[in-house]
Amino acid sequence: MKSAELIDNINKSVEDLDFVTARKYIEGNLSILQENLQLLKSNAREIYNFLNEQEQLGVKLLSRKDLSIINAVNAYAYKFDLRGIKLMLKENAKLFLRDDVIAYLNSDAKTILTGMGAINSRL
Repeated sequence: MKSAELIDNINKSVEDLDFVTARKYIEGNLSILQENLQLLKSNAREIYNFLNEQEQLGVKLLSRKDLSIINAVNAYAYKFDLRGIKLMLKENAKLFLRDDVIAYLNSDAKTILTGMGAINSRL
């Protein structure tokens, strides 16, 4: 894909409020977009700046699978389903060792996981 076509696709995605698609385009082409940043719309530039900053800090972004696991834990916590939470923790222990995961948990999940000793609450 040429850079002009890439920029057009990103700008169209941002106009359509399809930020997920815009993010995927931007993630895969950070170096190409650095040279043509002025051609992106302001929302696309903000997404670029965020992703570029995260990359420079060395933060590994959460995948769609990771987010679905976190959402499942949030749902289990809302229903107070400890068995479901324990099962999710057992299968995905490394995910919950990350510091940035706490921001995605709801208050029920934070309370339950802190009580279980699975996370350190840094509220």
